[in-house]
Amino acid sequence: MDDLAWETLGTEIDYRCPGFDVRRDEVRFPDGDTDGFHYVDEPPAVVVLPLTPDGDVVVIDEWRQAIGRTNRGIPAGTIEPEDGDGNGVDLERAAARELAEETGYEAESFERLTTVEPTNGMANAVHHHVLATGCKPTAERDLDHNESISVDVVPYDDLLEAVVDDGLRDGRAVTAVLWYELTRR
Repeated sequence: MDDLAWETLGTEIDYRCPGFDVRRDEVRFPDGDTDGFHYVDEPPAVVVLPLTPDGDVVVIDEWRQAIGRTNRGIPAGTIEPEDGDGNGVDLERAAARELAEETGYEAESFERLTTVEPTNGMANAVHHHVLATGCKPTAERDLDHNESISVDVVPYDDLLEAVVDDGLRDGRAVTAVLWYELTRR
């Protein structure tokens, strides 16, 4: 695989905004040619599949400006510096924070499902998917200023059916549901 590697000769940020940057790397290809490569540079994120004690799923409906509509999904967000445990990222802490902030729910336990790079041809995004079980509405919501979110609880089988009938289009939620279905259920 090393014969496929590109050498990064330099890097700079072309544009900064809340949540991500657009970065340009000057690269040398294996054949010796050089060129610029732009990509979205964003911090790692946590994606939470929250199940209630009855096995239902806590979902969110959130306005998504990029697609111009409300989109059904599950709690997700950037891993924050306070999510560290001194030895690196504490995914449980990050998942608990995102779950509470976006839904007002707290979980009895957390379990890592998987880690994916959903768009590695154009972004360095890394999404850590976490299963949260025993979720109950006992926390205070704390939405960011640019989040428009409503919370609902749906039967798991309805959400699974939405994966195949195009009712659930958020890639993070689809990944979490399918991973859970294939490995835990």
